[in-house]
Amino acid sequence: MSTRPTPRATYRFQLNGDFGFADVTATLDHLVDLGVSHVYLSPIGTAAAGSTHGYDWLPPPAVSDVLGGIDGLRELRRAATDRGLGIIIDIVPNHTGVADALANPWFADLLRHGHRSQYASYFDVDLSDDNGADGKIALPVVAADGDLSPLEIDEQGNLRYYDHAFPIAPGTADGTAAEVHARQHYKLVPWNSGLIGYRRFFTVNELAGLRQEDPAVYDATHGWLRELIAEDLIDGVRVDHPDGLWDPQQYLRNLRHDVGDDRLIYIEKILAPDEPLEPTLPVEGTTGYDQMRIIDGLFVAPSGVVQLTELNEHLTGDTGDAQWFASVEHQRKLTTLRESFPTELRRLVRTITHSDPAADSESIADACAELIAALGVYRADYPSLRPRLETTAVRIAAANPSLTRALDAIMRATRSPGAATSRLAQTCGAVTAKSVEDSLFYRTARLVSAQEVGGDPANPAVSLNEFHDHNAQRARRWPLAMTATSTHDTKRGEDVRARIALLSQVPERWSLVIERVWLGTEIPDNLTCYFLLQNIFGVWPADGEVTDELRARLVEYARKASREAGLRTTWTEIDEDFETAIERWIHQVTTDPIATAVSDLVARTSSAWRQETLARKAIALLGPGVPDIYQGTEWWDDSLVDPDNRRPVDFARSLEHPKAELVRTALGVRAGHPEAFGASSTYHRLPVDGPASDHAIAFGRGSDDAPEVVVIAARFTHSLKPESAADTVIELPRGTRWRDVRTGVTHSDTVDLAAARTDHPVAILVRD
Repeated sequence: MSTRPTPRATYRFQLNGDFGFADVTATLDHLVDLGVSHVYLSPIGTAAAGSTHGYDWLPPPAVSDVLGGIDGLRELRRAATDRGLGIIIDIVPNHTGVADALANPWFADLLRHGHRSQYASYFDVDLSDDNGADGKIALPVVAADGDLSPLEIDEQGNLRYYDHAFPIAPGTADGTAAEVHARQHYKLVPWNSGLIGYRRFFTVNELAGLRQEDPAVYDATHGWLRELIAEDLIDGVRVDHPDGLWDPQQYLRNLRHDVGDDRLIYIEKILAPDEPLEPTLPVEGTTGYDQMRIIDGLFVAPSGVVQLTELNEHLTGDTGDAQWFASVEHQRKLTTLRESFPTELRRLVRTITHSDPAADSESIADACAELIAALGVYRADYPSLRPRLETTAVRIAAANPSLTRALDAIMRATRSPGAATSRLAQTCGAVTAKSVEDSLFYRTARLVSAQEVGGDPANPAVSLNEFHDHNAQRARRWPLAMTATSTHDTKRGEDVRARIALLSQVPERWSLVIERVWLGTEIPDNLTCYFLLQNIFGVWPADGEVTDELRARLVEYARKASREAGLRTTWTEIDEDFETAIERWIHQVTTDPIATAVSDLVARTSSAWRQETLARKAIALLGPGVPDIYQGTEWWDDSLVDPDNRRPVDFARSLEHPKAELVRTALGVRAGHPEAFGASSTYHRLPVDGPASDHAIAFGRGSDDAPEVVVIAARFTHSLKPESAADTVIELPRGTRWRDVRTGVTHSDTVDLAAARTDHPVAILVRD
């Protein structure tokens, strides 16, 4: 039986060489003041030199000396325990950093000794004769022309290609650099050759996948974790990208055995809108992108989406609606698979045809591609998703009968766990991430606040019925899952998304701003500029004063977004003229007279923005699940995608701030009513009647059938009329009086929406 504690809230820190364990220790009193229960740390292992995130950890795994080492962690643990705080760490089982091959002793040994390396089984390496590199490990580091003349042997006896250095196999150092290269177990190939000898994290060549399905690899990468647990230095783990693993279910069972039943496990699992989390997984739940989608969507006005669709089509030529998304996403996945994952596809096909040499490899490849493009989830080898895979195959066969035999072969090969099942799943997840979140979400602009990790921009609005039904199910099935609002990976921070979502409430006024911008600036590209304009609106200062520092951040963001989109400029083929034109356009938009038009709309919507940012935060804090507060988001936050959202945080700021005050109040309520937010807590939708019933968000939290806490907030507040709010009545759970925790005012039986929100956009009531 589980003896795990119920977290009240987690607080996520991004650690790096400039912010380590001692710095976290210095903030602990701040966390106590906020009311959180758990410190939540980004990866703490030894990482590549200069790493700003820790996901490129290096073996042998150990606590990073740069962050303060094991003694620093021990001191943090002592200080946290003294204050009643637990610690959760982020672990990275899927991959290890190989940007500098020599800095990773396991990878270096693999390159030096090939299949004879004691670490050959650690990496998911393709050493087959038909791997495109003559059976060697393909390393895509050479210029596109394939010229190897820059190769040389450096003073340390390594093979060097510009900044890249590689180990040399024993007894192969004689002759020219080219001759030495020809004798190695690896082969340096052009970066755009489509060849790579190892499974990566998505398309990041600098992160090599590990074979956690091998018990020796699991032991080698988790021994340090067992030591941390044995010394009681942590209370739980957050597992980075388990979908990249060969068998995430078995991995998580092994992990649960290691951490025991009294510690927490959260998984960074991205769920599709219609995808349930596999119920058999031995975890508390996901890190909460699924709940973020629901909360965000609740504040998107459906009527405004219709007008935003028309605006988007007028400006960009695309609707950005569900039909458009389905078509473009399908094609994007097919293209991404062929262009970015040819090695993975080749290995997948080889696995499926292994037992049937007469199989048509080309048809198998086409069928795999269609399956991956149509599944709509990261991977479908979880037991609850197998029917989805089979149904998708039937649908594809009906539309394309020529693939029927190939699809049958794939279904047979993936009927039970094994190589075909895992390779299909791993490839599907990587293709989905790269083609949708890291590409398509930068290529459309109907409402960019919905273009978020785990988001559903095809259907951005969430109805009240859907919201309440989802929450009731979450409370029953995953009551301790995390609720994310901002993370180190979100493309826009929570307050930025809230501002942008307001455009669905004011589409007419937004169209006037667009007209002013398009008439008054030089537009390098309609789609790029419309995409960026929404983000600019999202981060626009409330006082209208755009600083040079903000302009610089916007230019950096625009550069990254444009290259990720890959339409006019890319990371590998940079169009400097286009990027310069975008920079010039950003300057035009952020200076008068154009800036005045943006500032005016920001001012007009400021009241609604303030109300709805607080309403969103309250739902995250008091709805089903465990709220996760990303560093700095207890204050207003204007962050865009990383590295913008990983900037240093000023923890000395006052907690006399609307968001911080809400956090403290809400977490105080959670502390005072633990059973109402625990593993057996319940969720109750409260009846609402009146002209503003579609604006009212009202629910109760409790245990059994007795609500103990009531939350009342509002959406679409820009158009919420005071008289309509006053005529809209919320039915409170009967049999008791309900006291507002801020004002002390009590209500019995009913309260109208206006009265409940007289003193604050969010009313938090407790049984009196």
